[in-house]
Amino acid sequence: MSLARKLLHTRYRVNDLERTVKFYRDILGLAEIKRHKSPRGSELVFLKTPESEELIEICFFPGSEPVKCQADLTHLAFEVDSLEEFEKHLAQHGLKYSDGPTTSSSGTTFAFIDAPEGYEIELIQKSAVAT
Repeated sequence: MSLARKLLHTRYRVNDLERTVKFYRDILGLAEIKRHKSPRGSELVFLKTPESEELIEICFFPGSEPVKCQADLTHLAFEVDSLEEFEKHLAQHGLKYSDGPTTSSSGTTFAFIDAPEGYEIELIQKSAVAT
C-alpha cells in the first residue's frame, strides 16, 4: 500500500490574483516559483519561502463565486526572526497586526496579520531559550 509521503503544496483560491501575489511577495518575502493556467482555466501561481520545500498555490478561477473566508477557518504559519522588526516592516506598508503579539508559556511569541480575501497569516518568533 502506498501512503502519502510528502506535503507538496497548499492551495488558496482568491478573488484578485495579482493583489494576493503582491502581498505574499512584498509583505512575507515569498518567491514566485511558477505560474500557469490549468486545463480547466484556473490561473495558478506557486510561491515558496526561502527555507521550505512546500509551496503555496494561489488560484484564481474565473467565473466562480467570490471567495468569502470565514473567521478562524484556516491560516498559514511562518517563522520570523523578530516580530518587533516584522511589525516595523508592516508599518512601512501601512499594515499592522490583527492580533498579538502574544507570548506562550514556552516563550514562543506569535502574532497574526490578515492576507487578502481574509485568510489569516500567523507569524511565529521562536523562544531564544532552547526547549
